[in-house]
Amino acid sequence: MSKDNNLLGWIDARFPLSKMWEDHLSKYYAPKNFNFWYFFGSLALLVLVLQIVTGIFLTMQYKPDGATAFASVEYIMRDVDWGWLLRYMHSTGASAFFIVVYLHMFRGLMYGSYQKPRELLWLFGMLIFLALMAEAFMGYLLPWGQMSYWGAQVIISLFGAIPVIGDDITLWIRGDFVISDATLNRFFALHVIAVPLILVMLVVMHVLALHEVGSNNPDGVEIKKNKDENGIPLDGIPFHPYYSVKDIVGVVVFLILFSIVVFFMPEMNGYFLEHANFEPANPFKTPPHIAPVWYFTPFYAILRAVPDKLMGVIGMFSAIIVLFLLPWFDRGKVHSIRYRSTAFKGLLVMFVISFVALGYLGAIPATETRTWFARLFTLGYFSYFFGLWFISKNENTKPVPERVTS
Repeated sequence: MSKDNNLLGWIDARFPLSKMWEDHLSKYYAPKNFNFWYFFGSLALLVLVLQIVTGIFLTMQYKPDGATAFASVEYIMRDVDWGWLLRYMHSTGASAFFIVVYLHMFRGLMYGSYQKPRELLWLFGMLIFLALMAEAFMGYLLPWGQMSYWGAQVIISLFGAIPVIGDDITLWIRGDFVISDATLNRFFALHVIAVPLILVMLVVMHVLALHEVGSNNPDGVEIKKNKDENGIPLDGIPFHPYYSVKDIVGVVVFLILFSIVVFFMPEMNGYFLEHANFEPANPFKTPPHIAPVWYFTPFYAILRAVPDKLMGVIGMFSAIIVLFLLPWFDRGKVHSIRYRSTAFKGLLVMFVISFVALGYLGAIPATETRTWFARLFTLGYFSYFFGLWFISKNENTKPVPERVTS
């Protein structure tokens, strides 16, 4: 026996290294018909690592203090070696994270990756999305620029609409009667320690749940139903080396696009880094137009579409809650969009159009006409879920194949 095998055996006797490698990579059988849409799960994991690594280096120079926070960001950008690159990688990475997560979720909607037996897998994924939103919101305050300050002011004040306890919750979140050092310090602590720990834990649980029930595929066929005499799925291939190598192609393409943004357009014309955030926070000067970063704007548009503040807050949070309930809204037996009805495809198209339109309307100043459009698209957003409930029970679907197709 070689020295390497001796060392591996010594480790395996004390830690299940080889077992983990086999269970989750070399002997984890994934469907052989994965397509383009299955890149985004691994890309989300890549961006998470990227955000953690760049965040660690940024915290070495950043000062969470109202008097020096903005200046410390400028110091990172101008005086720290490669500090500008770290900052732009982190800010671009935040937007990249939401892009790949939204596309990952869309793939789940198309192929029914939330249906039985993957309900818990979907719930873990939605908890990751919720934690990601919290992480992004808290990190958004840290540059202590104008839009950071006033965006946080607007969003935190929404909790004041909650009857009876609203003011107490708002005070508790801010840690003061106004957004101040206390707010900045607690948001910094949550952003760099608490929420990342929760995110990593949820990602591990998400992957474990995925490998327990098995991956879905574009046909929505359970590959575990057809196995050979050795118990290996006939329509499955080992994740490593086949998909681990294939994912490298997606990683290379992603990094090329990511690098183009970082080096040539990190602000993305104000969508990734708002122009107002290059001014230090000033409590006495309100920006002419306050809006959150683009990945929050669909939910912000729903908030603004409702005249009553409390009902707007309820509508905004309901837009997230219904995503958690999706496995129970969809009562259909067919998973994949390939074999589902025209009505289902129409609902999904309506949902995507509504979501994108709400994102655009939430990013621009509100007018009476735009508010009515926001109400229309809000109706379209929620209609997807209730429409799915009605059509899915007796849906006229196409025959689903017994085996996966190429």
